[in-house]
Amino acid sequence: CVKLRRNAVALYVVFIGMAVVTIVSPGPGVLKSLTNSLNYGLKPAMVGIGGLTCGVFLVAVLSATGLGLIISASATAFTVIRLLGAAYLVYLGIKLWRAPSGELHADAQTAKHKHELFFEGIVLQLSNPNALLFFLSVLPQFIDHSRAYLPQFLLLVITFCLLMVLVHGSYALLAHRAKNWLSTGGGRLLNQLSAVLFIVLGVFLALSGQH
Repeated sequence: CVKLRRNAVALYVVFIGMAVVTIVSPGPGVLKSLTNSLNYGLKPAMVGIGGLTCGVFLVAVLSATGLGLIISASATAFTVIRLLGAAYLVYLGIKLWRAPSGELHADAQTAKHKHELFFEGIVLQLSNPNALLFFLSVLPQFIDHSRAYLPQFLLLVITFCLLMVLVHGSYALLAHRAKNWLSTGGGRLLNQLSAVLFIVLGVFLALSGQH
């Protein structure tokens, strides 16, 4: 029993390490948290991070059902999700390019957009096929099939979500700290660079399934 517990703890530690590397790696979610913090402030960015985290949880639940397996096995369904995700990234890029930096510092304007940031986060994760692949292919490797599935699944997914809040929150805080420099003109440039990255990621995602 002691050996089994040690193995379980070791496996859990490895999962934490892999999750941190996955979350820290630059991608659409990280870019969204950064740009939200720069343009709307730290608190609204945390609302957006809440949306991203809820989206991850929904994707994880989807992967645990037969529907997730069907989507991953169906070339047509997976392609549709991939193209929708690509289109959404391009849409976010165009939206960010057109948005003047620092336009939403007033409390009333910020409050108006908090719910939009939350739902943008959810949609971004649901349209990300890579998130589905992670929970379909990586997470099951850390499940001990000799023990109850649901408690292990919930532990791993909740751990991933908490790490995501911590990492993305750190990114958002760093971006918020840079606000003084950005207010002198760098904000607009960074918005445009981020917009280009969103569009490039969208195009890359759209073309990634072609051979």
